[in-house]
Amino acid sequence: MSEPKTVKKVVLAYSGGLDTSIILKWLQETYGCEVVTFTADLGQGEELEPARKKAEMMGIAKEHIFIEDLREEFVRDYVFPMMRANALYEGVYLLGTSIARPLIAKRQIEIARETGADAVCHGATGKGNDQVRFELGYYALEPGIKIIAPWREWDFKSREDLIAFAEKHQIPVAKDKRGEAPFSVDANLLHSSSEGKVLEDPNEEPPPYVYMRTVAPEEAPDKATIITLGFKKGDAISLDGMAMSPATLLSALNDLGRDNGIGRVDLVENRFVGMKSRGVYETPGGTILLAAHRAMESLTLDRGAAHLKDELMPRYAELVYNGFWFSPEREMLQALIDKSQENVEGEVRLKLYKGNAIVIGRKSEKSLYSDQLVTFEDDRGAYDQKDAEGFIRLNALRLRTLGMRDR
Repeated sequence: MSEPKTVKKVVLAYSGGLDTSIILKWLQETYGCEVVTFTADLGQGEELEPARKKAEMMGIAKEHIFIEDLREEFVRDYVFPMMRANALYEGVYLLGTSIARPLIAKRQIEIARETGADAVCHGATGKGNDQVRFELGYYALEPGIKIIAPWREWDFKSREDLIAFAEKHQIPVAKDKRGEAPFSVDANLLHSSSEGKVLEDPNEEPPPYVYMRTVAPEEAPDKATIITLGFKKGDAISLDGMAMSPATLLSALNDLGRDNGIGRVDLVENRFVGMKSRGVYETPGGTILLAAHRAMESLTLDRGAAHLKDELMPRYAELVYNGFWFSPEREMLQALIDKSQENVEGEVRLKLYKGNAIVIGRKSEKSLYSDQLVTFEDDRGAYDQKDAEGFIRLNALRLRTLGMRDR
């Protein structure tokens, strides 16, 4: 292991679980520094107060323990802007883990400034994407910050080494943490992701116990659920006519998606660090929201704007996936996307049924859909069908020229 940096005080992204508790003690031993713990409630569904008690038990001063409810900020300032872009990485992944990292990084840096810390620390491994996402965020917001990444520094080689270290330092180890975990889990209000171990063979169907956010589609109710989502400037603002805050609305959609078996994705993705990995993701509310948002855009967005957005979306999604949330190019794309959303408002009706979110209706005061133009019974001259002949001949000109040459 290389010689450690000189660190006076470090802000640790701390879940209160075994791994970050080991990291906390390892920081104290290796760097001899003060540790500030930061635990974010992003809607992962776990009780967070035990993290406070555990941090206190490990000698962290009360004023150095930060536990914060960031659910509204997470959905309002991160999930919703991404949803305006209809962002899907490699066509399927709704970026649930990726989009949480910049918010955690931002708050860590803010806490470092508030407490006078000169370093930050995360618990991401050296094989995954999260180390990149955290550290790009840190450097973008505080270029001179020191970063500690224990999984790239320490000498532990196995789970047994970690357990032995925990026992040596009286860190409680739950029975279910003593063996190798069957798979690793990340969760927040947008999604849950499961990777590794029992999921490593991409040809093996995931065992049922992997799924934690959705019922199996075949076990979902036989009767469809009909819902109406209201939109304004590209963001969902109401469910069945009831105005809701961003986090409250996403949480309600998660419940509806869960009960109807919506949002399961089994994928093999290309990690930024170079390898392929297999994951099982559940994004119940986000899946419904994406279907509804695209339906709202279909009615209110001009063709040119809609098609340009679709061309730019893969680039936007890749920036989020790779950890470049705070980059100028992501912010430039966001400005363009947000401009496109000014008239994306109205209501979308969906049928939720056995794993499917099916759009069954949409309406808007800003609609570009014209009955007069579409109908075959046009008696007002809004569209002269004879004009199509010249339109087609002009568009065929280069094809006819090519055809004559190559005949």
